[in-house]
Amino acid sequence: MASAKKDVKSVKKKKRKVKYSGIGGQAVMEGIMMRGNDRYAVAVRKPNHQIEVVTGDCKSGNMEKGIMKVPFVRGIVAFVDSLELGMKTLSLSSDFYEEEDEKETGFDKFMTKLFGNKAESIMTGFTILLAIAMAVGLFFVVPALFSHYVLERFIANASLIAIAEGLFRIAIFIGYILVISLSKEIRRTFMYHGAEHKCINCVESGKALNVKNVMRSSRRHRRCGTSFILFIMMISIVLFFFIRVDSAFLRLGIRLMLIPVIAGISYEVLRLMGRYDNWLTRILSAPGLLLQSLTTKEPDEEMAEVAIRAVEAVFDWQQYLKENFDYVPSGDEIGWLDDEDEEMDTETMEALMADVESDSRDAHAEIRFSEEDLSAETTEETENED
Repeated sequence: MASAKKDVKSVKKKKRKVKYSGIGGQAVMEGIMMRGNDRYAVAVRKPNHQIEVVTGDCKSGNMEKGIMKVPFVRGIVAFVDSLELGMKTLSLSSDFYEEEDEKETGFDKFMTKLFGNKAESIMTGFTILLAIAMAVGLFFVVPALFSHYVLERFIANASLIAIAEGLFRIAIFIGYILVISLSKEIRRTFMYHGAEHKCINCVESGKALNVKNVMRSSRRHRRCGTSFILFIMMISIVLFFFIRVDSAFLRLGIRLMLIPVIAGISYEVLRLMGRYDNWLTRILSAPGLLLQSLTTKEPDEEMAEVAIRAVEAVFDWQQYLKENFDYVPSGDEIGWLDDEDEEMDTETMEALMADVESDSRDAHAEIRFSEEDLSAETTEETENED
């Protein structure tokens, strides 16, 4: 039985091991975008319920080469690249739901005439700049103005003002999420967001990628964009706490210039959260995982299927399981279950059953020998009495 207990502990330890896969993604309109090192795929559930998959190359190329190997700088590049790819794939997913009789607008014709084939790229770039400007205005300019015109009237301590401004910034972010989540379309997007996380968690925990295993996986993930934004806001509190100037205009200018620096630091922190699992990373990732309760919802099985199709288009998950977990799924095998499910793979179960049967045979043998000895002793005593 000692051998059986050792095998059980070994299986549990093996099941809890999580390996970094390098894949990530985002939810789009009725679908999911997944990206590997140098390719991306968009899987969308079309109105006819069929899944359409479109693939393409990432502009940044392999994330482990060139500028993407430079700490902090790679965070800025990855952030801009993710925004561009996100806008592009959102537009791509929405194309599946456009009306067939929808005509080109006058503005579309004007842009095509002015820029030719580059019109779409220019519009995407303009949309990205507009999105960045709105985010900076809402999450940095507004809190700074609130700090100068409101907080400074009631709080004399500069340190308290810096902390209060940071908390106000986080409150705006959470309030923004709560407001947009009231939309039915956004809630469905949050469900696809949950399916994306579940799919990645399924693979990184060493399970075969199928709907059953995906649905059993967690919908929270440490490398989520929600956690990234929260890290930006938390790190900004620390930096702004030590940078103090009297001029409100100069203070705002410095904070805006520091945004790329904050994004670079936040990226490195998020990268560490995804690669290592210890008490420190669990503590640092806890706020982001908690916030994901708002930005992810439980998906249905059809959404999980879309997520699987997106992953399979850019990532060889079977080879990944073989290299990192020494596990090759085959046939109807469903892979390893969650830690809460006290089931084991077939090979380990057979080994444990063999140990149990061996122990059982040994126990029966001991009982049989004891009975024979007892019978012999009884016979000897009877003969002595006679």
